[in-house]
Amino acid sequence: MTDNAQKTDERRLPRVKPATDIIEREDGFYIYVDMPGVGKDGLIIDLNEDELKVSGRAEYNLPEGRKLGHVEFGGGEYFRSFTVSHIVDKERIRATLKDGVLELYLPRHERVQPRKIEIQAG
Repeated sequence: MTDNAQKTDERRLPRVKPATDIIEREDGFYIYVDMPGVGKDGLIIDLNEDELKVSGRAEYNLPEGRKLGHVEFGGGEYFRSFTVSHIVDKERIRATLKDGVLELYLPRHERVQPRKIEIQAG
């Protein structure tokens, strides 16, 4: 392992539970996870049985020879997990990362789409 890699591994970043919005629509669920500073390479999304885990790492490296005077935001590790309902089609889950916001789309199974029940006159 290189010296730089060892220094990165030794430095512990604060762990943060990112702000999250979950929206239910007719076609499925949309989960928005705020992860500023996380790029595609620093993002991990795992689905194991009914648990969806999202983790990301944001690091802000200073140019050589510079020191931080004051930090109110900086690097961090994000982690969030979700229980996935049986009505979600796990094979069609999609993820998009744009401008520090992760969007997860969890579509419903076709057979559990909401529908109106007709009332028969008797």
